[in-house]
Formats: sequence, C-alpha cells, structure tokens
Amino acid sequence: MKNAWTDQQIDDIIGTLLRVGVMVSALLVLLGGVLYLVRHGNMLPDYHVFRGEPTDLRNVERIIKDALSFNARGMIQFGLLLLIATPVARVAFTILAFALQRDRNYVIVTLIVFSVLLYSLIGGQR
Repeated sequence: MKNAWTDQQIDDIIGTLLRVGVMVSALLVLLGGVLYLVRHGNMLPDYHVFRGEPTDLRNVERIIKDALSFNARGMIQFGLLLLIATPVARVAFTILAFALQRDRNYVIVTLIVFSVLLYSLIGGQR
C-alpha cells in the first residue's frame, strides 16, 4: 500500500506551517505595537506602582475579542498566542501525517509529546 504523503511532502507542509505561523504572529505583534505607539506613545510610564496584565489579556477568548476590535495590547497578545500555538500545530499535524502513513510507533511517541505540550500549556496551572 502506498503512503498518503512522502516524507518530502510532509517536510514541505511542516516548513510552510511553521513559516506562515511565525510570519502571521510577527505581523500581528508589529501591527499591535504600531497601534499602541500611535495611541499611547506620548504617555509617560509610571513605574512606582506595579500593575499586572489586565484580566482581558489573561483569557484566550477575551484576547481574541480584543484583537478583533483592534485593541493594540490584545493584538500583541494574540500574536504571541499564535507564536506559541505554531509548534503545537506542527506536532498535531505530525500525528495526522504519521497516522496516514500507518506508522504506529511514531503516532504513539508524537501523541505523548503532544500530551506533554498540552499539559504544560493548559493543565500545569495549579
């Protein structure tokens, strides 16, 4: 039985996925940074009191909402989320590619790696 994709095709898709993910996230961070400077560039920072991130920048759903409404800090935060999500998407795609090639050993190993990634991003907040 012939493999669904060749190794070269998988490498090309992964390379494109990583390139596009990094470029889109960089573009969003740059656009958010420019918007932030245009709107708040003349303000003087007050470093006497520590202020953490606002609650809307700590929740994925609210970050997406802020980014879609062209909130500068939300766009920057969303770009950083995409940057983090890019290698996770690569691992998820690799699971699919190995499954289509019917390579059980690599599917199992990649599922373990994917589980550790998800745990560190989602479940490790205790």
